[in-house]
Amino acid sequence: MFGPFRASNPLFGGLVWKIPWRLSPPQKYRHRKRLQRVDEVIDTLESALKKQGESIAAIERWRHEMPTEAEMEARDKYTMFDRKSKTYRKGVHKTPKWTRISQRLNPPGF
Repeated sequence: MFGPFRASNPLFGGLVWKIPWRLSPPQKYRHRKRLQRVDEVIDTLESALKKQGESIAAIERWRHEMPTEAEMEARDKYTMFDRKSKTYRKGVHKTPKWTRISQRLNPPGF
């Protein structure tokens, strides 16, 4: 029937992506804490540079462009713009390397 192979579930099945469609509460908590830690690092660097009377353009740009974790809406914290999606949003955990890159900005209106 199937040749020399025995029928079994692993042989019949393909790759199964087990990414849930929404973040779990512990994932949301860790994500918020991760955003807060980034904000703390920016604050620390900025205050240390002010004491020395210096500034870095990258930190000033970050401060000007990026909202802090407290200023972000829940929609922007946990979802990202996705032009292929029906609602133009997808869970932040479905973006590649979502714990290592900043996803604080979305296009205007989304």
